[in-house]
Amino acid sequence: MKVDLPIGQVSILETDGYISHLLLDQAQLDKLLNKGIEIRFKETELLQQAIFQLQEYFDGIRTNFTVPIKQKGTPFQENVWEALSLIPYGESRSYSDIALQIGKPAAVRAIGQANKCNQLPVFVPCHRVIGKNSSLTGYAGQKTDQKAILLKHENILFKEK
Repeated sequence: MKVDLPIGQVSILETDGYISHLLLDQAQLDKLLNKGIEIRFKETELLQQAIFQLQEYFDGIRTNFTVPIKQKGTPFQENVWEALSLIPYGESRSYSDIALQIGKPAAVRAIGQANKCNQLPVFVPCHRVIGKNSSLTGYAGQKTDQKAILLKHENILFKEK
């Protein structure tokens, strides 16, 4: 299901009773379709609930999401995503902070790659991870403009390029 948000038009997908993807652009949706993943474009109660919660988030009413979410990754990625989920609204962490938190202090670059593979941005707040010097670093690849919107929305200070 597509929805317009302050970060642009996104697609939200549901799989087996969970929100499974928040795709930030058409290219991400096309990539899934090209992999042969079956996507049904049907409005469900869960998708409506997810959209409502996202709208509340952008309206400044909601700081936590309660819709059921689930994404599949490697055990390392899933550990990183769990750590991201613990970052409170309005706060940030560095990549090295996350590496230390999951007990892999040398895995700073791998943390960045796990963030890039996060299929549920905003719901799993990878935007709250910034450079150690507060610099704005990549978001879902090269979407730093969307990351900046999210950080500004949460009043998180960062250095713009």
